[in-house]
Amino acid sequence: MDEQQNKTTTAPAPSFEEKKGGVESVFFTDRGLSYLGCPRQSCQLNVYDYLADIPGNTDVTDLVEVQFKNTRKGFYHNSNHLPLEKGDIVAVEASPGHDIGTVTLTGKLVLLQMKRTPPKSMDDIKHVYRKARPVDMEKFHEAKAREHDTMIRSRQIAKELGLEMKIGDVEYQGDGNKAIFYYIADGRVDFRQLIKVLADVFHVRIEMKQIGARQEAGRIGGFGPCGRELCCTTWMKNFISVSTTAARFQDLSLNPQKLAGQCAKLKCCMNYEADQYVEASQRLPSREVQLETLDGTYYFFKADILSGLITYSTDRRMAANLETITAARALQVIAMNKEGRKPDSLSDQAPKVETKPLDLATQDDLTRFDTARRKKKKKKH
Repeated sequence: MDEQQNKTTTAPAPSFEEKKGGVESVFFTDRGLSYLGCPRQSCQLNVYDYLADIPGNTDVTDLVEVQFKNTRKGFYHNSNHLPLEKGDIVAVEASPGHDIGTVTLTGKLVLLQMKRTPPKSMDDIKHVYRKARPVDMEKFHEAKAREHDTMIRSRQIAKELGLEMKIGDVEYQGDGNKAIFYYIADGRVDFRQLIKVLADVFHVRIEMKQIGARQEAGRIGGFGPCGRELCCTTWMKNFISVSTTAARFQDLSLNPQKLAGQCAKLKCCMNYEADQYVEASQRLPSREVQLETLDGTYYFFKADILSGLITYSTDRRMAANLETITAARALQVIAMNKEGRKPDSLSDQAPKVETKPLDLATQDDLTRFDTARRKKKKKKH
């Protein structure tokens, strides 16, 4: 009997142990998610590679997606057929020299990503040189350590030259031979003199790249009023213009302080539900229509679009005798008015009988307990 119990005992779930990058990790194989699709570091615009553990996935294409600082990404040919996985740090071709980035996607998902953000030309796609060596990483960390001081100094130089621009970020190339200056400007800026001064001061090749306020917020990162990380930091790549029309559809207060995001522009999330509000508002009657009843005339006051509830007032300018009804009831009253009939009341429900709150003090005499105590005292005597 004991032998049968030992045989039927459930075995522990199988696990796979791996040491990679100096970190020992245990991943259970019965969970359905592959550890190869998760990054080894927290990065922006992260994508889970759910095809990472599929046999032959990397044979579909030699293209890989490589991410650099913040939200800058690029596609590269793995012409040397290196065994690359998500999270590998590689040295890629740059002009001039090489750059250091992190592999974020491999295989078939790279082709799908290229459909979302296609490169300007397939001939311009560069190549992956090798996996980063210790020497490459030393140069990389030295270059990254110079970025903050370079940004502060470049802002001072731009101010001295009287240029109406803001340098929001500086990114050094992995080998330290080139620096990209990200700037924001309302109009066109003649920065030819600025490039000469920056090249003389920092002794690197200078590249100026203009970005918008939304892109700057995505590069810096942060949290929105919803409590989650900014959409432009986590997944958004293409920015669609946002107008106050989306706010009007959703009956939002046109307060710039509430509608603006961290980029000082209108929040991108206002576009997410705008179509749903437009579709729901089509089921509601026009706000200009007045409802005629035997009690009087009712005017539109406010509406809960998604719930399909409309509140009417007997005064056109202020809240008076408010009545909240469904959109179906409002359409029913409008149809009756067109036929020349008026309902008894705006609501189709029977009038509620008002019940006054019970006063517990009036149910019994508050001194009823005192009489019982007096009787007890008399018995004791």
